[in-house]
Amino acid sequence: MPVIYVVSDSLGETAEFVARAAASQFDSGQMEIRRVPYVADREHIAEIVEEASGFKSIVAYTIVVPELKEELLCLCARYNIPAVDILGPMIQAISQLTDISPKMEPGLLRKLDEQYFRKVEAIEFAVKYDDGKDPRGLASADVVLIGVSRTSKTPVSMYLAHKRIKAANVPLVPEVAPPDELFKISPKKIFGLTISPQLLNEIRTERLKSLGLTANADYANMERILKELDYAEKIMKRLKCPIIDVTNRAVEETASTILEIYYKGERYV
Repeated sequence: MPVIYVVSDSLGETAEFVARAAASQFDSGQMEIRRVPYVADREHIAEIVEEASGFKSIVAYTIVVPELKEELLCLCARYNIPAVDILGPMIQAISQLTDISPKMEPGLLRKLDEQYFRKVEAIEFAVKYDDGKDPRGLASADVVLIGVSRTSKTPVSMYLAHKRIKAANVPLVPEVAPPDELFKISPKKIFGLTISPQLLNEIRTERLKSLGLTANADYANMERILKELDYAEKIMKRLKCPIIDVTNRAVEETASTILEIYYKGERYV
């Protein structure tokens, strides 16, 4: 039975898919496909080609490391085994089109896929642990945002999620004690968000209007706002976490400050 050896210095999924697609145009039941992933040295290549020489075979490869690719082609020529470069022609065409040299690093596509799935996971995390829904998630969060209502906790959490950061947020309300879990995690990943009373009053007043409620509600009352901000500040100081003033800051600016502290271990007051 003919054998197609799929050889890759990464996972080899791309080459196998192409090989199977090509084989489907024939009687695929009369053809075997053997995938050999993560080929990293000349010795491994020699073993593969030597094994392939014992069959009526083809070698389909996605090897981007020049030295390994050269070794494979050399050995295939010695044993008179056809070798098919799956990525080479496309890489060369793109390089000519863009006038940019390829990175020639194995596994880049998989790395991109992993980044995508981490982003999706972070977004799902932000939704699940938004607004203090489940304090059990605080322990597994990368970042925890705390603050009174309307300090951009949710939009900042979602922005961070798109940067693959798992962010949870907890509202601080004088009548409701913060969850015990908040005091059990490292203060290094907690960020307090505060805002000027005047701007918060404006934001809450507009929020009430949009809901068809009277602007005289306690939610937008200045005395109430001052009480909430004072309470939140005491909690933040107790936690000894960085405090970020979001007054007149865009969500992106706030998130950038958090990311800078998160990655560099700095403190912002």
